[in-house]
Amino acid sequence: MKKWAVAVTAVLLLLSGCNDKEKANGPKKPEKEEVEEVIQEEIENELPYHYPLTGVGSETKTDERAVAVMINNHPKARPQSGLNKADIVYELLAEGDVTRFLAVFQSEKPGNMGPVRSARDYYIDLAKGLDALFIAHGYSEEARELLESDFVDNLNGMVYDGTLFKRASFRDAPHNSYITYENVLKGAKEKHYSMNQSPPGFQFLSEEESKSVTGDEARSVMISYSSTGVFNSTYEYDESIGKYKRYSDGDQTIDYESKEPILLDNLFIIETSHKVIDDVAHKEIDLQSGGSGYLLQKGKVMEVEWKNDNGLIVPIRDGKVVPFVQGKTWVNVVPSNPGLQSSVTFNVK
Repeated sequence: MKKWAVAVTAVLLLLSGCNDKEKANGPKKPEKEEVEEVIQEEIENELPYHYPLTGVGSETKTDERAVAVMINNHPKARPQSGLNKADIVYELLAEGDVTRFLAVFQSEKPGNMGPVRSARDYYIDLAKGLDALFIAHGYSEEARELLESDFVDNLNGMVYDGTLFKRASFRDAPHNSYITYENVLKGAKEKHYSMNQSPPGFQFLSEEESKSVTGDEARSVMISYSSTGVFNSTYEYDESIGKYKRYSDGDQTIDYESKEPILLDNLFIIETSHKVIDDVAHKEIDLQSGGSGYLLQKGKVMEVEWKNDNGLIVPIRDGKVVPFVQGKTWVNVVPSNPGLQSSVTFNVK
């Protein structure tokens, strides 16, 4: 603000000194040097830091570690706690047609998070790519092997049930395990995990660039995961606020405690190979090979490719990374069989 005050004072003095001449000769156009000074002042007054997972500016450093939490999406676990504070959420099939969320927190710190559910190896890979502390309650056999080998720093409810993880009285197991952000930090300290390293960041549009997003109109979109619709995800663009609202099986996704809605700036939908690997329909999901996708921003959609860039799943078009709009992102992963064309419907009623 001091820099702006100096700039405004200088301009006022200049105008005052030229007042008599302007009366005689008309208003004087600003000199090139004056315009350049104002532009430089604007650049210098941008916020000095930006959150790596949202691109949002900050006056303070943004180098805290990300926390990635496995969140239950069973109907008996809805509405969940903490999703409205997540920078980015990944939604994938856990078994059968049941989806589960990996909610990643860095710019905002939720109070309560949950219900927390068991891990799968591909969720762990996503957390690893963000260098996040991974939080889950339980695991598949493949996930257990990764966690016990210290592939990623983690806290698990199988070890801390009743201590760091608490059971809610208003829900039945296994849909009642919760952890607070305070207990995450407590557990990290106990295990000597560093919480100071910033995650790798995504590329973002400036606020001005976001006004010029192009693509086909996509005011709403539905991603089909189940024939019954219980795990289908629908998003509707609210032009009045410039964000997407999310729905599960027709019900709006809100926070359990605050009742605040989930509001999103980017929807990134990708398809990839899914393979059933056991008799309980656990899956092997390919998050390495890349493939087709859709990116929705500002009520518009463009066809993109997706790429795993050193652990980050990013949209690609014409060989270049497509930046996100600043804000929160939801990533939906669907099986390549039946694929995007069959799983994704635009402009639904």
